Amino acid sequence: MNYRRTVTDEQALIKLTALCAKGEHCKEEMRTKMQRWGIEPERQEKILDYLVKERYIDEERYARFFINDKIKYNKWGCKKVEQALYMKRIPREIYEPILSEIEDESYEEILLPLLKNKVKTVKVSSDYEKRGKLIRFALQRGFSMDQALHCLELLK
Repeated sequence: MNYRRTVTDEQALIKLTALCAKGEHCKEEMRTKMQRWGIEPERQEKILDYLVKERYIDEERYARFFINDKIKYNKWGCKKVEQALYMKRIPREIYEPILSEIEDESYEEILLPLLKNKVKTVKVSSDYEKRGKLIRFALQRGFSMDQALHCLELLK
């Protein structure tokens, strides 16, 4: 037996507009909420169309803020940001131009201090092992192999 109380379109619209007014959200986040509320897909699309038309949701604006926040505050590389945007179903055509605006030096400014801190905590018996662990660390953070190797050269 389903105990979930269904939400009317009007209630959903009120909740979602309030949520969008507080911060940036993408279509996929709103779709997930409406699915949880038991709203049928065709009704979801009507509500999403309204939210987009009234500019409560703007995928490009969302991507721009998301990319900035993840790189600046979470210290992610572009690969990890790209993967997260893919998971949120943001089209590549939207986020690729935004990511391409970011200079390589910005990634270096983020990765270098991360690697400096990581070097202090890495417990290994050889430089080869240390280098491998630092490269894996950088790759897990979403940085490219070239960026990782470049920053490791700067650490020497």
